[in-house]
Amino acid sequence: MELFSANNVTKVFADTRALTDVSISVNEQSIFGLLGPNGAGKTTLIRIINQITAPDTGEVRLQGRRMRTSDVAHIGYLPEERGLYPKMKIGEQAIYLAQLKGLSRKEAVANLKKWFEKFEIMDWWNKKIEELSKGMQQKVQFITTVVHEPKLLIFDEPFSGFDPINANLLKREILQLRDEGATIIFSTHNMGSVEELCDHIALINKSIKIVDGPTHEIREKYKSNIFEVKYKGDFKKVDQTLGFQVKILEHTENEKANRIRIQHLNGGTSNELLQALIPVAEIVAFEEIIPSMNDVFIKAVEEDK
Repeated sequence: MELFSANNVTKVFADTRALTDVSISVNEQSIFGLLGPNGAGKTTLIRIINQITAPDTGEVRLQGRRMRTSDVAHIGYLPEERGLYPKMKIGEQAIYLAQLKGLSRKEAVANLKKWFEKFEIMDWWNKKIEELSKGMQQKVQFITTVVHEPKLLIFDEPFSGFDPINANLLKREILQLRDEGATIIFSTHNMGSVEELCDHIALINKSIKIVDGPTHEIREKYKSNIFEVKYKGDFKKVDQTLGFQVKILEHTENEKANRIRIQHLNGGTSNELLQALIPVAEIVAFEEIIPSMNDVFIKAVEEDK
């Protein structure tokens, strides 16, 4: 069921067109990847969702109705540009931000202590933000983003500044929030994280949405008939058998098994390739190479030039 949608949203700043007739639909309890190069329009759309600015045309809807300013209380937003008060004690600052989202002081303290204990940072409660590293500050800001248990969470480059261990911690928490009922819009340039987390993506380029769909379907759509084969046998015989319908992209040999990466130029099936190879080689492993989201991102943007 749909939780949020943007419908034919257009936004122009002076001579700059930030969004052109962009529509997206985000289902409940899903992780939606909002992708695009720098300056594509992602941040503008996020600001419109957060009621920071309004579209020139089109609308954004939450739970089937047009969004109102009061709906911001049901959104948790972690911006790419972090912003905490450096001289203020962490605990008091977190309580203040939670109260801005509608929690009572008692509710804020209870929820915050649960998160601080989960992240093992209770010892920081009376420290000032300026005493923490950038990564540790971002842990605190993540907590203040989710503390009021919003229906919709928006994370803009949430792993920026995190080491791999803390990035994995954050990924686990994001997945758990989704499993517990949250709906998440996730904007990042880290395509590995998109593959791990996102159910659905939309790619915006030069203010226009150019790709939209379930992550696995998009990767399938952009595949290029590339296969990797590990085999035992004579490479010359394999090469001759494959002929001109196949382009050899890589070839390596070792004692255990040779490896060849090939592209079927006429769009042949994996069965056809196997049938051709079996008489001349012992096949150890065979797989079709599905493009990564990074490959999809680059190809889609290049095709849109």
